Amino acid sequence: MRTLKFLLQKEFRQIFRNTMILRMIIAMPIMQLLIMPLAADFEIKNINISVVDHDHSSYSRKLIEKIVVSGYFKLNDYSNSFNQSFQEFQKDNSDLVLEIPQHFERDLMRENSGNLFIAVNAINGTKAAVGSTYLSHIISNFNTDIRLDWLPPQKSNVTPTIEIATRNWYNPFLNYPFFMVPGILVVLVTMVGAYMCALNIVKEKEIGTIEQINVTPIKKFHFILGKLIPFWVIGIIVFTIGLFGVARLVYGIVPVGSLLLMYAFLSVYLIALLGVGLIISTYSETQQQAMSLAFFAMMIFILMSGLFTSIDSMPEWAKWIARCNPVTYFIEVMRMVVLKASGFEDIKKHFLVMSGMAVIFNVWAILNYKKTSS
Repeated sequence: MRTLKFLLQKEFRQIFRNTMILRMIIAMPIMQLLIMPLAADFEIKNINISVVDHDHSSYSRKLIEKIVVSGYFKLNDYSNSFNQSFQEFQKDNSDLVLEIPQHFERDLMRENSGNLFIAVNAINGTKAAVGSTYLSHIISNFNTDIRLDWLPPQKSNVTPTIEIATRNWYNPFLNYPFFMVPGILVVLVTMVGAYMCALNIVKEKEIGTIEQINVTPIKKFHFILGKLIPFWVIGIIVFTIGLFGVARLVYGIVPVGSLLLMYAFLSVYLIALLGVGLIISTYSETQQQAMSLAFFAMMIFILMSGLFTSIDSMPEWAKWIARCNPVTYFIEVMRMVVLKASGFEDIKKHFLVMSGMAVIFNVWAILNYKKTSS
């Protein structure tokens, strides 16, 4: 324990000596957590639409008005020529083109049917799918309104209807930052911990101080613990600042679950994550190599974690990669505890998996660290 105490004193002095890195460790995650949830918003609004109206009837005007007032669409172009609107479409000024044919109102009145033409710019597949779905839903509602207007007054009161009352649990106002902020906070803690820990040992290799440690009787697990504990503490500090300083004060996110449970899982997660950083550092000889390996690992961790895309929609091989990813489990736990107030029984499996990863990664780092003597 005395050996570990001296190693920790040395590590903390080395960290606090470089005030610029210390500021970056604290300030950069705060700035990223302030900005990223505002940009990473998958709710699509302000979809540009061009309308080609050949009918100029009361029904066509009502339909256009219904589309614009929905709040999801911006009328970019209104014309009588499809070719003119299609030019806006080709210039990416419009995302959709809605063409209303001649005699649209007359066909509805006489034949009880009408046709509309919709062209969708599918370069952005997500925007195209969501935009066309919004527009189809608005047209369907417009069609329902017309049918109700045509019903005789004496029958309108007895027409059977089904009313749907929606209740949103856990995030009742569908506030997208409430979903994204816990996941982004996990990613920021992951990046700070993994990068800093990976670079720490490699830096000592480059400046030669690790050779002085190698000729001492310090055991390998003492050395690994001395490298792990300082960044474990820093990770908890960064997480606390992000959770209470940014998530609560800026976005109004108050965890409804147990803070003790959240911090317990954070403690195990950081041990596993820092083990990954230590493994990278034992395989690297220069900081450039460590940065490249850490960047490669972090990109896979982040993109395969379920932060931006649902794991359930991934192919089977990708699901296996996601389930071997420690970031996946912490993001799930954060969302469950912060939004659903999940208890230990709900995340017991996550605890067991993360504990196993912590043991595997750190044993790997200890065994892979080659301590030579002169």
